Amino acid sequence: MKKEILNFIRENNLSPFNQLKTQLKPNDSIYKTTDAKKIHTKTINKISENFIFKDTSNILQFFSFTNKVEEIKKRQEFFNKIKSSEKLNNFFLKEIKKPKKWWKPEYDVVVVTEEANTFNKLKEMNCPVQLIISEQDVILLESKDLVQIIDCPEFGIALESLPQGIFYKNIEEIYLERHLETFSGWIEIINLFNENNSINEIKNLVSELTPLIKLTKNKESEIIDANTIEKRILEANEKISEKLKELTLSGTELMQILSKGILPTEIKKLIEEILVEFEIPRRVVEIQIPLKTNEEELERLILEQSKDEYSNLAEKIKEYSIELKNIPNRLKEFEELILYFDFISGVQSFLENEINFPEINEELILENVVNLLIEKPKPISFNLSTDSRCSILTGANSGGKTTLIEHVLQLVSITQLGLASRGKIKMPLFEEVYYFAKNKGSASKGAFETLLTQMSEIKPGNKTLILADEIEAVTEPGVAGNIIAATAEFFLEKNCYLIVATHLGHEIEKILPKKARIDGIEAKGLTENFELIVDHNPVLGRLAHSTPELIVEKMANVEKKEYFNFLNNFLKNKD
Repeated sequence: MKKEILNFIRENNLSPFNQLKTQLKPNDSIYKTTDAKKIHTKTINKISENFIFKDTSNILQFFSFTNKVEEIKKRQEFFNKIKSSEKLNNFFLKEIKKPKKWWKPEYDVVVVTEEANTFNKLKEMNCPVQLIISEQDVILLESKDLVQIIDCPEFGIALESLPQGIFYKNIEEIYLERHLETFSGWIEIINLFNENNSINEIKNLVSELTPLIKLTKNKESEIIDANTIEKRILEANEKISEKLKELTLSGTELMQILSKGILPTEIKKLIEEILVEFEIPRRVVEIQIPLKTNEEELERLILEQSKDEYSNLAEKIKEYSIELKNIPNRLKEFEELILYFDFISGVQSFLENEINFPEINEELILENVVNLLIEKPKPISFNLSTDSRCSILTGANSGGKTTLIEHVLQLVSITQLGLASRGKIKMPLFEEVYYFAKNKGSASKGAFETLLTQMSEIKPGNKTLILADEIEAVTEPGVAGNIIAATAEFFLEKNCYLIVATHLGHEIEKILPKKARIDGIEAKGLTENFELIVDHNPVLGRLAHSTPELIVEKMANVEKKEYFNFLNNFLKNKD
């Protein structure tokens, strides 16, 4: 699956360096209402909190909605392998910045050719190219620090006389410095990965790229100037004088030195050793006692050495031509692997506390599941079976009816992605999910008709899940219970699964359809701070009260207003 994910990254141009999340074409969704899609998006965003880069969350879109059990199992195996592998840490990725090239050759380089076609190709490659048409053009090249030569049959011999000239046969090897410029922007990233643990693919790539860093260090050899040479020759003469005192010379040898300047072999060997010791080039001294500077050769050396330095670097670049030509591909691969590393590392962090992978089943069974989207969540257990495919969920305001419905949606998304959760999940592989959230506006004929129209467009099947939250709010209370019961009965006959949160439990209980069940989340009282005491676990098969009395009691104690006190006393006396 790794290969397919990397292909997905490449095909969609995802990058760790994108400042904004890349907008991808949405996949076909099992979520058929806007409200359902919002909960799916919240779930994706929660998982994505473990990622560093904005585009990493887009990789979750690779795991598109599916109705194939085999595909879900394949995903679970992939994520289980990530969960159980060596612990990864993606925090250091925060230090990564978009690469900015900083290296440029310090030498004046030109590419020369005699062929017009080659000239045009080099232009397209943005190389500093010059067309050679005369010997005068060759002469003018002497002022250049580096000359790269290709396709020059006529002036080839003349060009060979240039000490800074380098011949090439393959146009792709020309001006490889352009790849080195691009590479320079990645050096900090390469060093960062050298200092931190990552996946093997990145380790191997970093190991391959690291040796190229030395090519960006332009000046590695020492530049010799006249003062340095004069100082070294002076020091060498002092050492030669000391060593001569230790030698015993014959009269003949002494006469040859004095009269003819001929040095004995033993002295010549001594001088050669001292030249090496003081790093004095042999060509810049006249071998005599004392040593004397060859001014002409020293001047020529100083003139040539800078060009030699650039030529040496160019030769090194040429040695690494295969690696440099492949730099664009390798850096693109690196870019993709960084995003992949962020993904699997972030997923690993997400799965750290998620223990169980969902089981695909004909019934929806939740045991001690924990909601990702709320702080300090309490484990919840709930089920829909083949005999009870519909839950009429009743209970107090703020008791957790809406939270339970949206938690089920969240777990549908977790199951589709192939991820794990805390607690145990068994559920069908739903192919269509509809969620009608609580209406926050006022009841109106238009809102009621819109809801009925939306429900009429549901295409029910064995793997359809319908979730509705207080849909009675859009119509008159007198008929709302009948409409909810009739709606449940209609979709139950189509083998759908339903959870309907409502305050009309009493009305619906009298006309409860077959395979429907009344469940309750009930408030049990108030804390000393007048907060509702609610067991968010629904009690299956039991009607819960909305407990408005507790709400009024809370407001009377907190607000200390005459109206709330009157209502509280009235309700207590009535009871």
